[in-house]
Amino acid sequence: MEYNVEEISPVKRKIIVEVPAEEVNAALTTTIALYRMQADVKGFRKGKVPSSVVESKYRKQVYGEATTDLINYQINEIMSGLSIQPMSRIDVDAEELVRDEDFKYAIEFEVAPKLDLPKYKGLSVEEVKAVVSDEEVAEVESRILENNAEVKVIEDVRPAKDGEVATVTFGAYQDDKIVEGIKAENFDLVLGQGQALPEFEEMVKGLTTGESGETDVTFPEDFINENLAGQTVTMKAKLHAVKERITPEMSDEVAKKAGFSDVETMRKGITESYMSQRKQMNKSAAQSQLLSSIIEGITEFPLPPAMVEDRIDRLIQDLEYKLDRQGKGLQSLGKTPQQMRDEFKPEAEATVKSEIFLLAVAAEEGLEISPEEIESTLTQLAMQTRQPLHELKKYYEDNNLIVPLKDRLLCDKASELIYDAAEVKEIEGPSEGKKAPAEKAAAKGAAPEFANKAEAVEWAVANLGIKESTAKSYSLAKIQERAEKFLAEKEA
Repeated sequence: MEYNVEEISPVKRKIIVEVPAEEVNAALTTTIALYRMQADVKGFRKGKVPSSVVESKYRKQVYGEATTDLINYQINEIMSGLSIQPMSRIDVDAEELVRDEDFKYAIEFEVAPKLDLPKYKGLSVEEVKAVVSDEEVAEVESRILENNAEVKVIEDVRPAKDGEVATVTFGAYQDDKIVEGIKAENFDLVLGQGQALPEFEEMVKGLTTGESGETDVTFPEDFINENLAGQTVTMKAKLHAVKERITPEMSDEVAKKAGFSDVETMRKGITESYMSQRKQMNKSAAQSQLLSSIIEGITEFPLPPAMVEDRIDRLIQDLEYKLDRQGKGLQSLGKTPQQMRDEFKPEAEATVKSEIFLLAVAAEEGLEISPEEIESTLTQLAMQTRQPLHELKKYYEDNNLIVPLKDRLLCDKASELIYDAAEVKEIEGPSEGKKAPAEKAAAKGAAPEFANKAEAVEWAVANLGIKESTAKSYSLAKIQERAEKFLAEKEA
């Protein structure tokens, strides 16, 4: 076998392979021998069928398999000899083997570009100092106390108020028919925490024990249940009881219920947990900033198109998974597949650039990933996903995911090497004047102007005390409205 490598572009290679007739005949003979062992031909004992008979009877299968096996074997041999790592699928342009004739075929694939690595050691980077405030610890303590609150029925017959629990039986109706999935019996609804749509809560607040009521409610356009998004239903409810939540004082007993030996240990544990998470988050942000600044300095950086498309596919798959968990599909975004791919392309290109650069650094530094490191990572993944380790390993092997996993670990090592060699300067976090618009507005008591839905949801969870899933079910306009009402009442 002889081959010649052609550089079609900085990220594409073509290899033309020439195979002499002797190797062609040897490949055919080997495949025929395998067929002879299993061939069942009338008039011959199994394993004793002449090769000429096997070749004649199974010609199509024999020549097809011999061609595929020969090409696969030679591709592995060529790649090992050249030390090339294809970054895309290998496209093969080949006819079928012909006995006693030379065989010629070509393969094409994408590769990582050769980079002139810039300076990546000894660079300066700023990392925000990790700080945990007393207010943050107090917020956690408050949640622990809320979780340990006792619920007591209020004997007075009166409407429920914010902060109290209303035990209700309710259902949503359209055309006098119950809407499946939106009904419950003896449900404890904590009022004033945004657990239900505002219109429904207001109706419940107008009832006294034993009374029933109804009101029309229009679900937000981005409601989690697509079938009800933008739909108007009639909510009917009966109030069974009004309860008050009696929150205990913080004590060692409460701390023990939360898994700590005493209050002091609990506060220390909360602080350390916050500090550890924040330290890692700030380090990751600084690493990302440092990496971006290095890559921006590389002027010539061609990207393998197949790698970019693959990363776009992964981003869309991740989005689809997240939407699926919310009971939605990609169609709920109102975008064409091409629009989504165009939107994800810049992110995909940045990811590919980082990967190629870090793998180049890993090669330059001689970094390696041991089988033990692969095993350890798979073990951690198995624990996180609660899957049997042997099943996860088989999945990775069957789907050719071991090499991408190894590359990811190499990238992590290279990133750590670059950061460890950097001059890290610790700086204070954003001051009052640099806070996000929503944060500054809340601090001043003015209505926040959210830059996007994500910022609005984050603000609602932090300030309205509602669950993230509930906040996400509201439209941006609805959160804006609730924020203005909340701050107006706070000022009053």
